[in-house]
Amino acid sequence: MKLPSIPIQPGAAQSVPPARGLPLLRLGFRPFYLCAALIATLAVPLWVAVFLGRISFEPSAPAMLWHAHEMLFGFAATVIIGFLLTAVKAWTGLDTPRGPVLGALALLWLAARITAVVGPYPVYAVLDVALLPLVAVALIDVLVRARNHRNLPLALILVLMSLANLGFHLAIMGVIDIPPVQPLYACLALIVMVECVITGRVIPAFMNNATPGLKLVTQRKFELATLAVTAAGLALWVCAPAGWVAFAVLLLAAGLHVRRQLHWRPRTAGNRPILWILHTAYAWIPLGLALLALAEVGIVSVSAGVHALAVGATGGLIIAMMTRTARGHTGRPLKASKPEILAYLLVMLAAALRVLLPLVSPDLLAISLVGAALAWTAAFGIYLVIYTPWLMRARLDGKDG
Repeated sequence: MKLPSIPIQPGAAQSVPPARGLPLLRLGFRPFYLCAALIATLAVPLWVAVFLGRISFEPSAPAMLWHAHEMLFGFAATVIIGFLLTAVKAWTGLDTPRGPVLGALALLWLAARITAVVGPYPVYAVLDVALLPLVAVALIDVLVRARNHRNLPLALILVLMSLANLGFHLAIMGVIDIPPVQPLYACLALIVMVECVITGRVIPAFMNNATPGLKLVTQRKFELATLAVTAAGLALWVCAPAGWVAFAVLLLAAGLHVRRQLHWRPRTAGNRPILWILHTAYAWIPLGLALLALAEVGIVSVSAGVHALAVGATGGLIIAMMTRTARGHTGRPLKASKPEILAYLLVMLAAALRVLLPLVSPDLLAISLVGAALAWTAAFGIYLVIYTPWLMRARLDGKDG
């Protein structure tokens, strides 16, 4: 099996078309990165205030499930959509949705977020479920027309996430008899697998490009084994009863990811924040898998593993890639500013507070929630302040995109 490459910048050999249309709607990362940063900034403090009984808030779904769903489908999946709409254009040289079509997709996202709070649940479910399949169909169309078949599996991931989302809504409405949290776990597992594939491409490439003399070579068999064991462990976590088999597979996956990261020579990232944030965020993957393993045998709460993967790994990798790719595709240098470095540190602080403090003592849960929410909100608020003007304006070099 040949895993798809994940280039971050458009290929140099491609012709450069003239800029056209409203800048915000020229390429998928622009509206969807802003949407993701917006929901990250607003939804987390709202949820913590509800959880602590500070405000009364009754979304269409139960508040706990609303929070989990919005962080997965409203936030993380939204970043994946923006990334893939941008990357597929770079891979194929063909337009992905832009202009009015891209605007309509972004408005569909917004309509689902609003309806989740104020609308009837069936309307929310329909609007929410519609986005991922529409994006998947658009990407498949472009990839097939370009005969870029090796990247079609990435569209399949969006289809699987769509099915998880559909399962969640059907469970909430009582149409199918499964715990609503199970499809959410399935979505998190799929997101982690996307992260494992993408980091396996970009981290070694970025390290080689930035470090003179460093030549990291991909160990193909080891990479495939790591991905296979990780997928098996996560599948057991989602689908099988808790027990020692899942414990062993998840723990093995954690160990493989530690070895994988050590091969990438994280110490050579040095004082380059745009590199060390990738390594720091990635380190939460083996930690999260290990915590899930311990949860399988009742040593820790499953929440510790879930939040290690969702806040530490996913949140950290997202803030890293949202800054790097947005800088590159707006014609700016790939060097993080001091406010962006602060945002990196704040996301990592949010993960540490949310995961580690409750492990020290359950009595620290309220403090961990408030501290993590403040750090998380500040981080993505910084992103919005810096990047909103950039994403709404044309590239500095005048190119399209």
